[in-house]
Amino acid sequence: MTSRIWVRLFMTTLLIGGITTAIVGFIINWNEYVHYFIDLKIINILSALFWFVLWGILYSVISQMGFFAYLTVHRFGLGIFKSVSLWNGVQAVLILFVLFDLVYLRYETFAQSGESLLPYIGLAVILLIAGLITALYKSKQTNREAFIPALFFMIVVTVIEWFPVLRVNEQSWVYLMLFALLACNAYQILILHKLNMQSQQERQRIEGNRKQSKKSNLQKKASKKPSI
Repeated sequence: MTSRIWVRLFMTTLLIGGITTAIVGFIINWNEYVHYFIDLKIINILSALFWFVLWGILYSVISQMGFFAYLTVHRFGLGIFKSVSLWNGVQAVLILFVLFDLVYLRYETFAQSGESLLPYIGLAVILLIAGLITALYKSKQTNREAFIPALFFMIVVTVIEWFPVLRVNEQSWVYLMLFALLACNAYQILILHKLNMQSQQERQRIEGNRKQSKKSNLQKKASKKPSI
């Protein structure tokens, strides 16, 4: 990926993180901010918006760190297992393990006596549905072998990025970070192959211009009259 395209990916993902967090933040905390809109307190609304956008930018940076870390791990995995199907099988097992732990460990850690398991399952279901939709769309855009890696990234890597907030278990922050990470992660995994193609075309164009420039310089030197 060329530096220009990487910068564009970085800035676009920041924008997605900021917008998503702002929207979700106002929705899940509507009771807290509704009087700002009723009374048209523009300064308060802008202050809250700025605060959510800052958090969204932070979540976006975490998402991008996880994305590039996974690309490295994915290459190592392919190199170690020497087989796409075998590496995908390992990732599928890890997906199931992480989903089970997301429900079981959180329930064991945070559930009160007699509390239902359903809210803990609900978070895993949201994550799974978002991952499946993204992975299906990715496989249609590229090939079937991309399904498991995309699903792994959307579930396992998202949970790793999400872990600091999961430990606190404050509901509004849990959902705020979850939707921001899902939006940023889905965007990055779906746009990756397009950016790689653009980078390849840009490199070919740069290389073609370099060869053309070199050829022109040689022709100019050859056309010069000898000095003696």
